[in-house]
Amino acid sequence: MAKLSFSLMLFFLFFFCINIGTVKPSMARATQFKHSRAGSFIEASCQTTRYPALCITCLSRYANSSIQNVQQLAQVALTVSLYKARYTRSYMLKVAKELEAIKAKEYPAVRDCLLQIDDGVNQLSQSIRELRRLDPKAGMTDDIFWHIDNVETWVSAALTDASSCIDEFPGRRMSKMKATIKGKVLNVAQLTSNALALFHQYAARYRAAAATKKP
Repeated sequence: MAKLSFSLMLFFLFFFCINIGTVKPSMARATQFKHSRAGSFIEASCQTTRYPALCITCLSRYANSSIQNVQQLAQVALTVSLYKARYTRSYMLKVAKELEAIKAKEYPAVRDCLLQIDDGVNQLSQSIRELRRLDPKAGMTDDIFWHIDNVETWVSAALTDASSCIDEFPGRRMSKMKATIKGKVLNVAQLTSNALALFHQYAARYRAAAATKKP
């Protein structure tokens, strides 16, 4: 039941974050968030990310629900990034099909970007599965850093994919279609960057614990 509740929370979290910039929390909700223990934890954690305002906006609504520790925080952040990447992939797939049908000159760039986002979706999916294998109750095991390295490698690769996709649309003067794609992919990149930073916080605890055990 706990796992189901956490999964449902992540599902609804995605739809809240999908319209970032258009939805603003009420003053009462913002005040409640700031004065809650979970809210303080999330806000402090988000300060280590590259886009703290985006991080806080995504996570603040669920400060008093299932986010209780740094592992869950990293899992939520990664899941939000994955859902956003999937949403962006679906949008780009539709656009790519339309451009291919009319043999538009923009099609190659959109196709290449779509391939990179698709790869990023796979990388993020793998990273979330790997994170779930890290059991905090198991303590320091021989393969724990192997799992940590896998997550960091895959999330970093997803971030590189999104950044490479953005590079397909250089300059400021572009069509509305290109600007829309670039904006969606930029949001994926920012969310992924934040998720990676939050996971680094989680991994740092294991590395610090390992360092204290060395003779």
